[in-house]
Amino acid sequence: MILVDTSVLLDLVTDDPVWAEWSIGQLKQASLAGSLLINDVVYAELSTRYERIEDLDDFVSGIGLVHAPMPKAALFLAAKAFRQYKDAGGTKTGVLSDFFIGAHAAVEGVRLLTRDEGRYRTYFPTVELISP
Repeated sequence: MILVDTSVLLDLVTDDPVWAEWSIGQLKQASLAGSLLINDVVYAELSTRYERIEDLDDFVSGIGLVHAPMPKAALFLAAKAFRQYKDAGGTKTGVLSDFFIGAHAAVEGVRLLTRDEGRYRTYFPTVELISP
């Protein structure tokens, strides 16, 4: 199983001229290794690109993604890692979602397909990343 980060999926949705080809290739390759998962946070982030829930659900099912709700242990770990980030002087806003996604991958022991590896490597060093 591989958890897919929002950045990779947005490359497809937006047909990103730089990253879409890489992301499509990685999704195809990852699907050969097992199920492709998204969690509640990724679903919510993707929803910003869709007017209707049915269209989002069509995209999700169309590329074979499985929704995996986040366990409480991942929620707890995300909060602890985010607190560590803030205590270390982290000032960026809007990054909490990365901590939820990284913690989910860590707690479930699954690989994470992402283009945004910085915080994941720092705060979730046990997570195996698939990244450029």
